[in-house]
Amino acid sequence: MKRFVWLAILVACLPQAVLAQGTVKGKVIDSETKEALSFVNIAVSPKGSREIAGGVATDLDGGFVVEGLKFGSYTLTVSFVGYKTTTREFSVSRANPTAQLRSIQLSEDAQALKEVEITGIRSQMKFEIDKKVFNVDQAIAAAGGSASELLENIPSVEVDNEGTVSLRGSESVTVWINGKAQGLNSDNQGSILEQIPAESIERIEVITNPSAKYSPEGTVGIINIVLKRDRKAGYYGSLQIGSGIIQSGDDFDWGGGRVGANINYSSGILDAYAQVNDRSHRNIGYNNSYRENLDDSGNALSYLDQTGRNRSTGNNLFGRAGLTWHPTENDDISFSFMGMKGGRNSQNSIDYISRYGTRDNEGSLIYDRDRITTGGDDSHMLNLQAGYKHLWSTDHFLDLTVSRGQWQSDNHNVYDQTTRFPDRTVTSYQDQNSLIRNNSWEAQADYENKLTEKSKIEAGYKGNFNRENTPMTTYSDAARTQEIYSLYNRFIYNTTNHAFYGTYSDKLWQKLGYQIGFRGEWYQVNAHSEWKDAAGNLVEGEPLTKNIFHLFPSVFLSYELPNNNELQLNYTNRVRRPWGGMLNDFKNITDSTNISFGNPDLNPEYSQSFELNYMKTWENHVLSVSTYLRHSDDIMQRISYLDNGIIYSTSVNVAASNAAGMEIVSKNRLWSALDLTSTVNLFYYQQDGFRYTYTNRETGQQYDVTGNPTSSFSWNMRMIASVKLPQSWSGQLTGMYRSGRANAQGYSQAGYGVDLGIRKQFADNKWSIAINARDLLDSRSWRNKTWGEGFYMESLGRRGGRRIMATLTFNFGNMKAKKKDRGEGEGEGGEGDNDNDSNIGGGFDDGGFGGD
Repeated sequence: MKRFVWLAILVACLPQAVLAQGTVKGKVIDSETKEALSFVNIAVSPKGSREIAGGVATDLDGGFVVEGLKFGSYTLTVSFVGYKTTTREFSVSRANPTAQLRSIQLSEDAQALKEVEITGIRSQMKFEIDKKVFNVDQAIAAAGGSASELLENIPSVEVDNEGTVSLRGSESVTVWINGKAQGLNSDNQGSILEQIPAESIERIEVITNPSAKYSPEGTVGIINIVLKRDRKAGYYGSLQIGSGIIQSGDDFDWGGGRVGANINYSSGILDAYAQVNDRSHRNIGYNNSYRENLDDSGNALSYLDQTGRNRSTGNNLFGRAGLTWHPTENDDISFSFMGMKGGRNSQNSIDYISRYGTRDNEGSLIYDRDRITTGGDDSHMLNLQAGYKHLWSTDHFLDLTVSRGQWQSDNHNVYDQTTRFPDRTVTSYQDQNSLIRNNSWEAQADYENKLTEKSKIEAGYKGNFNRENTPMTTYSDAARTQEIYSLYNRFIYNTTNHAFYGTYSDKLWQKLGYQIGFRGEWYQVNAHSEWKDAAGNLVEGEPLTKNIFHLFPSVFLSYELPNNNELQLNYTNRVRRPWGGMLNDFKNITDSTNISFGNPDLNPEYSQSFELNYMKTWENHVLSVSTYLRHSDDIMQRISYLDNGIIYSTSVNVAASNAAGMEIVSKNRLWSALDLTSTVNLFYYQQDGFRYTYTNRETGQQYDVTGNPTSSFSWNMRMIASVKLPQSWSGQLTGMYRSGRANAQGYSQAGYGVDLGIRKQFADNKWSIAINARDLLDSRSWRNKTWGEGFYMESLGRRGGRRIMATLTFNFGNMKAKKKDRGEGEGEGGEGDNDNDSNIGGGFDDGGFGGD
């Protein structure tokens, strides 16, 4: 009974205690133009003290609200790059708990405008309630590189030897460009990201537990790549040219080059931008493996030693353009285009040697083999988008977009193989041609209304309509007259997805923010595969049809603690759906001893995710700690089995898994010249054991694949150090380390890498030169151990090597200091999302590090 009484007293007193807090409100505008200034830093300190009692960044309408102030007298400091810092004094008391400062006018600082672009280092990271934003437009270490190389420098993100992107140790992540898929999927993701120049990217948003407003695709979250699109008055642009070398092991080669140009124009009624970039690249790769074939007792019967080497060259053209017309103050009409066109030629040579026994105790020769793969591909991507946005106010709008996407790739590979047995020599020749034709439409409507100062509703619809056709034909002669019917495949894959969402957010007791949301998706799949029998007759497989409706709820809670501390708790339901390449059962025969193919029987993998986040800010430091727990059912697992001396690999739904981890991110500004961003990601993974029987479609033979229960602890860390140097020099050093990790059929070993970049600006910031060295220690590689019934295998893969690039940039046009983009974002369908996130407690920009 006493406990109940004390609980009742606590509940009765808690609202009064929380409400006994002061608040200051206001708006920041430009003193000349009277326009609202967004992302301005607001810091509140007790009068006569430098201690920070509260702080925020202004919203898109220039407004700010700082809550949770103890009653007393304060000094409010307003600072923004290119403007003179100003202060205001105010007091809050029980009689007057809210101080209204109305409009605060900032005047431009002429000297700062001249110096800011020369000596300033833009803050690398911005924390928001539902995501972390990494500003990469000044990433020196990525100059002259691609989007894939830039992603390797983002905390908790990894890119493997095949260009596959993973987040927090999982490949189940969705990658967007400007808030949309833009045709990216598991099949072409690595190819497209390799073609996007790093210099065209403004920021990368990592959304680890998105709300119901966002697509639930990707069980570990979303990576949104936001391309540059500034809006400062007048016209301006830049020209770039770059070149470099590549070195891997004892091999040196020209590493490729690039030329690019961009131009922007902005006026009261029209905004426009255009960019074109032509990039040539070369790559050197290696892959080695050692496999033992085992008897039922686990003893080695024979082994296969394999050494591979790959060289590739390519050239691609990347372009984009956009136009936004403002016919009235409340209406925007926009059109945009993005396209790529490129090709690549490669040669991959693999040497095999197979003997009885083991490598340490070898017996007689079984065979040795040379296999040379010569190939090339031509691809292009096109995305067109039209949009209309109507604003009743900054916080009340309707946004409509429709887009058309196309991805096309023509691949041609020739496999020339010679196998020498002790008593004979056998040769084979295969000429394979595969086509990918992907067409899609996307329609989206987003509505947002800020009902009161604290409450907001969001609602919308998104429809995706995707059509894919991938025929593949293989011949045994150069004249292409003798078709190998067993390797013919045509996969037709059509999907439709209708999604509706709604969210409501509000605040209780000034400190507790919440958001609840629901998203319903009706997902349809219609696909079938075609192949040929031994006589060359076309055989059509059973149609694959799926109609799945699923509800994806989300709950977000945020509580503001005293002294710039904040707690966030959220829950979401997410899905990982198999894409066409994972369902298409064609055989990849690049390596004749390791053949991979898709599985049309794959089902979606569903996950439930919880996150608890803590944030603390100081004047020159920010600390963020995130703990997460994720449970997944029917996980899609890569399995391997041995058949007649060949390893076959495919994906199947096998079991359930649990993942838990902690991500610690700190940002520190030291001595006004050094900026450190450090990330440590610790995670534990547990997967149930499984026994899966795979049936070969062609032969009907069955194979039992067993996976033991698996649990592992692993971690990775990354540090980015940016430094200002005298005479307009600046530098950036990035280091990363990933520990080993286990999976159901093996183990991946640890790895590390270092990138370095320097930049010099001169001639009043009109010219700059950047030199960067990627993989400075030539250490990036992937080492794996895999085992299963009848085999044990070790493999090593390397993609690229030490690459040194130099890039020269010339800037022209209006050279005034940039003012932050005033909200050019349309959430899931726009050029980056600033205002339309599902924020329930507001975001902050590096805890008062300064504007730009």
